[in-house]
Amino acid sequence: MRFDPEVQQAVARYQLGLPRMPVSGRSGELLGRGTGSSLEFQEHRQYHPGDDIRHLDWAAYARSDALMVRLYREEISPRMEILLDASVSMTSTDPTREVSGSESAGDPIKANVARQLATMLTLLGGNLGGRPALIPITDNTPLEPLPLESLDRLDSFPFVGKRTLREALDERAVPLKRQTVRVVISDFLFTHDPDVLLRQLAGDASVLWVLQVLNAWEARPTPLGGRKLLDLETGEVANLQVVEKTIGEYSARLLALQQELARACRRVHATFAILIAERGLPDLCANELCAAEILRPV
Repeated sequence: MRFDPEVQQAVARYQLGLPRMPVSGRSGELLGRGTGSSLEFQEHRQYHPGDDIRHLDWAAYARSDALMVRLYREEISPRMEILLDASVSMTSTDPTREVSGSESAGDPIKANVARQLATMLTLLGGNLGGRPALIPITDNTPLEPLPLESLDRLDSFPFVGKRTLREALDERAVPLKRQTVRVVISDFLFTHDPDVLLRQLAGDASVLWVLQVLNAWEARPTPLGGRKLLDLETGEVANLQVVEKTIGEYSARLLALQQELARACRRVHATFAILIAERGLPDLCANELCAAEILRPV
């Protein structure tokens, strides 16, 4: 994927849409969501025992007779964590679409775009001078990050996991670090509470981007008549009439999930984007990812 023409083109055209401040040096170039010791004043709050007394605002004390501390936006080094859902769910295909040669080789368009996104974001993070870690969510414990120098391993990385992102987080299998730019790439088509999941993901991250990758049929299914449907994660087969009524029920559930994910993201100051794989990486970069300010043109 590192040498994929679309990935190379995207890396040349875009940079990460991270907040910036006018200070010098790589380690002070990016701003996070938390509070720390950077030069940019954020707000006041009442002093609590244990607060750094160097941040006491004596002018505010003189005006109000109340001890207040000054809070500052935290400076972060450009560390990135890209959590890539490597479960078998990411290999789902559009049942109405003719399978191409690349897909028959075990690389459906949804998985392919997820790989492209993960590779592109890792390379863009590396361009900032950091050491991004790509973390495929698999059945292994603990999960093993793929550092920038091992990115080529993603080309043949199998999407065969049975464990969901929620389960991996609950089991503390994901090696998350503090004050990182955290990106999550998944279809989110697993059982979870969006509020709980997003609080876990936001945690001590400085920036959180949540990307839901779906294939076109998952996003907008069409009638198929009577079909045997296979649950990729459990292996269970169900006979189902894929008709307008069934599609309407599914679409309502999907919309409710996306609305809940969007609300949960807003609560933790995260960014949420829905990406349809068939649109292709160039179009997704130029539209959804730039509109969400995850990317910006160079």
